[in-house]
Amino acid sequence: MMSQPTNIAKARNKETSEIPQGSPPDTPKLMPGGNYIKIGRDSARSTCIVFAPLAEEVGALAKCLNIFEKHRVNLLHIESRPSTRNLENYEFMVECAPTGNLPKAIIEVKENSEYFNIISRDYKDNKDTVPWFPGRIRDLDRFANQILSYGAELDSDHPGFTDPVYRARRKYFADIAYNYKHGEKLPHVEYTDEEIDTWGKVFEQLTTLYPTHACKEHNHVFPLLIQNCGYRKDNIPQLEDVSNFLKDCTGFTLRPVAGLLSSRDFLAGLAFRVFHSTQYIRHPSKPFYTPEPDVCHELLGHAPLFADPAFAQFSQQIGLASLGAPDDYIEKLATCFWFTVEYGLCREGGELKAFGAGLLSSYGELQYALENKAEIRPFDPPKTAVQKYPITEYQPVYYVAESFEDAKEKMIKYAATIPRGFGVRYNPYTQSIEVLDSKPQIQSLVTNIGTEISVLVDSLKKL
Repeated sequence: MMSQPTNIAKARNKETSEIPQGSPPDTPKLMPGGNYIKIGRDSARSTCIVFAPLAEEVGALAKCLNIFEKHRVNLLHIESRPSTRNLENYEFMVECAPTGNLPKAIIEVKENSEYFNIISRDYKDNKDTVPWFPGRIRDLDRFANQILSYGAELDSDHPGFTDPVYRARRKYFADIAYNYKHGEKLPHVEYTDEEIDTWGKVFEQLTTLYPTHACKEHNHVFPLLIQNCGYRKDNIPQLEDVSNFLKDCTGFTLRPVAGLLSSRDFLAGLAFRVFHSTQYIRHPSKPFYTPEPDVCHELLGHAPLFADPAFAQFSQQIGLASLGAPDDYIEKLATCFWFTVEYGLCREGGELKAFGAGLLSSYGELQYALENKAEIRPFDPPKTAVQKYPITEYQPVYYVAESFEDAKEKMIKYAATIPRGFGVRYNPYTQSIEVLDSKPQIQSLVTNIGTEISVLVDSLKKL
């Protein structure tokens, strides 16, 4: 991430009804990553240390905690668990506030540990420090107060900048998301008649193109959303209804977001199959244009594909690859996200179809991308990740995935090139991230996989 925040992504839905055909809208600059992914440094400065004492003995933890006390380091959280690296030992996680002489405490604890690792928000690029990432799904709550721009803060060129009623509504939506915590019921919103009318115009326009321009997965799911989630011209679906539907299909859920997230935080959510979604809608004066993602973009563009198992796995792979990755790789992964989840194309029977949400929520660019006016390249993460793109016009280059499965396998191979001293695995039973950095852990996983394969082989023989 860069040290200074940059302008919000604006080149979102570029509509022919708002601008002449072939002319881009006049929008501010867009940083790599798109969506409400924004590059910036997080505000939190706590440091998490995971360690296992040299030998299991009475008072081992107390001895280590005395080190922090000696150096006047305040501890915010302490956890213990049986070590997966040494089955006869325990390991501890302590979250340290930026107080006292933390560097000296770290050195002393490391000298008294057989295993030691640092996970820090205040990331310094050295061999002992890993950028902080959420270990449990409830850790996503930390992102709520680390947004880079509150949803009610509008730029002077925003269509609703001088509209006090619209600004008040934006603050209302932002406050709801800001106060939401994991495990709570998703907030229900009563949309105004004017907001529903804006949704209806967008819904009616886009649904005329989906049968011929959207990928088969999107067209398969969309009628199910109409049937189960209240998708229709005169109703804006509730996040809770859509989230519950997605959870039944693939385990993906939606979570309201109050404003811009850093690239690292947004991608980390995908690792848990959580998509941070806005709830507000664009200004009624320009129903076919929005300078940032709104509920039309989220629910019409993104949500349908998260119900597809292969696409859900692909999206999660991008998120898992981001955990603990160096800053330069976060930008590369965010760019891969941009050219796939946001603006991706795929092939169906020799024809190009759209699966990117930025296309599926933009009538103008959806047509443009499929009319052979742009350069088409095969999706190849090492090359796609460094592709530059213009920010005030339609994309001159789009990337094509042969299938979601193929794209997923390519992302897994690309993730293997990211320099980090461990692997990660999402445990859906505990909704947590398992850091794989020891042989006993991996041996245990291999044993479990072997058991599952035996069950599958046995079932196959019975068919």
